[in-house]
Amino acid sequence: MDAKETAGRAPGPGDRDFPARHAPGCAGLGELDALVTGCRACPRLVAWREEVAGVKRAAFRDWEYWGRPVPGFGPPDAAVAVVGLAPAAHGGNRTGRMFTGDATGDFLFAALHEVGLASQPTSAHPGDGLALRGVRLTSPVHCAPPANRPTPGERDACRPWLAAELDLLSPGLRAVVALGGFGWQALLPVLAGAGWRTPRPRPVFGHGAHVVLPATERRQELHLLGSYHPSQRNTFTGRLTLPMLTDVLREAAVLGGLPVP
Repeated sequence: MDAKETAGRAPGPGDRDFPARHAPGCAGLGELDALVTGCRACPRLVAWREEVAGVKRAAFRDWEYWGRPVPGFGPPDAAVAVVGLAPAAHGGNRTGRMFTGDATGDFLFAALHEVGLASQPTSAHPGDGLALRGVRLTSPVHCAPPANRPTPGERDACRPWLAAELDLLSPGLRAVVALGGFGWQALLPVLAGAGWRTPRPRPVFGHGAHVVLPATERRQELHLLGSYHPSQRNTFTGRLTLPMLTDVLREAAVLGGLPVP
């Protein structure tokens, strides 16, 4: 296809501008999720997620890996959003559900269940009966990255999906929990671009950090909370314990007006 033909067509799933052109026009989370799962805008991530899905890990040799971008998970009227980093190669990239099928997800869902935001403390696969209550899980990057490290360019290319998701959640959204510094730094420009007033200089990430974004003409007040990421590095070393994560999620639930045990 020559340059003239390319200029006259809408970006396809493999075009760099696919998220930016299509995410803002989504009328609902179902439409957004369907577009996310078909995205091929980042060649390095596409190659990696598909290689992992083909080679597989020995423990999961009988699985048919998802091998595509992983959409957000949770109800469309969620009062709380939890934003991580990216799907794990043999977790979300295998199961097709955010934070599902790996140790990080096990830790997170145990905490969500303790606070009453998840119907069960484990998340094994999409057909396991798990339901979320008042919370939606998502990430700044929807494809599993090599070494769990997206590039800044990949983060920025994926940003319109997160921006559209938060916009669609905004009527009921009261609190956002960022898991780790990557999620925190990725969230701030998205929130600013979506019409919330973020502090200057930008607030520093830390476990237990709490920033109130005041209401504007476009947006209601929003609470931004920080937690260390429930990676195995953090949980095995004790940097993040289950009570620490539970406390942050409970605070977010209370701020969101959700009932907690």
